[in-house]
Amino acid sequence: MSTGRRSAGLLLFRVVEGVGERDVEVLIGHMGGPFWAGRETAAWSVPKGEYGPEEDAETAARREFVEELGVPVPPGEWIALGESRQRSGKTVTVWALEAELDVTSVVPGTFSMEWPRGSGVQREFPEMDRFAWCTPELAAERLIVGQRVFVGRLRAQVLGTAASPDA
Repeated sequence: MSTGRRSAGLLLFRVVEGVGERDVEVLIGHMGGPFWAGRETAAWSVPKGEYGPEEDAETAARREFVEELGVPVPPGEWIALGESRQRSGKTVTVWALEAELDVTSVVPGTFSMEWPRGSGVQREFPEMDRFAWCTPELAAERLIVGQRVFVGRLRAQVLGTAASPDA
């Protein structure tokens, strides 16, 4: 295992029937805090978080889901979507889980940071400030670049389609 930074996450999905075809929708979250405010493109993420050598990736994915959404992980079979190395150098491991979740039931976790920088004032922000079910095409636009591959891998496993890097 790499000694670099690692994150693990859980991507909820649901199968939807389109005009003559099936597809998936995925649940992603807009990253909270002042850096991401006002941004849409490449400002969304799979609910995920970092973990250290004392924790395995699946346990971290479960913990982060609960921390970031404030609801229990739904029951069901986890589908391994593998790893992706982000531009930051962090390696992200993601699983998918078919489940319904009402985004109005979400109570996002928070973090504190000095804001504005240099002010000495600590403010609290949601880790993710909103969540949405997205088509693969919309998710490809919204997700940070290094996580888009997971949607393609999900579609390949669930629908038996070829995985594309962006959706």
